[in-house]
Amino acid sequence: MTVPTGRRERKKAATRQKIADTALRLFLERGYDAVGIRDVATEADVAVTTLFSHFASKEALVFEQDEGFEQRLVQAVTDRAPDEPLIPALRREIQALVRHCTADGTAPIYRMIDESRALREYGESMQLRHSESLATALVADPDLTQSATARRTMARFVIDAYSLAREAAEPEAAVDEVFRMIEAAWEAA
Repeated sequence: MTVPTGRRERKKAATRQKIADTALRLFLERGYDAVGIRDVATEADVAVTTLFSHFASKEALVFEQDEGFEQRLVQAVTDRAPDEPLIPALRREIQALVRHCTADGTAPIYRMIDESRALREYGESMQLRHSESLATALVADPDLTQSATARRTMARFVIDAYSLAREAAEPEAAVDEVFRMIEAAWEAA
């Protein structure tokens, strides 16, 4: 995500971050299902309407960086240098996302997600949305020669690489392994 430049934008971003931080702290302390939206709003000292102006749902509070991740994936395609190969650009972005999501302190968050059906389903729908956004960027790239079907398939593979690596015992090695297969499939297409 870009850093807000104006005072109003900075204040909105700070409020959004305060709400997300408060929600995550409460969810981890009390359990996701035991905390309601009103609890989060009260603890963050904002109105429920303010909370909903920043987050569409309770689940979105847990995945507060979702939009930023989606933008970064699309930008790995759209903002790469004209001579930069596609697959290494996507690999770098997935590697960065995996590092972020497997950093120290994230295990309790993913345990909470794994234990909540609502969060698992939200995470799955989020990944489908990321895959569609990435596929749209790939299909729109005039420099790629692969078919639209191959591009859409590659988008799914890239998103799956993130999921598989995040759950692996050695996440960075998993990214390397999966991307060797992705690169081979891309070249074959």
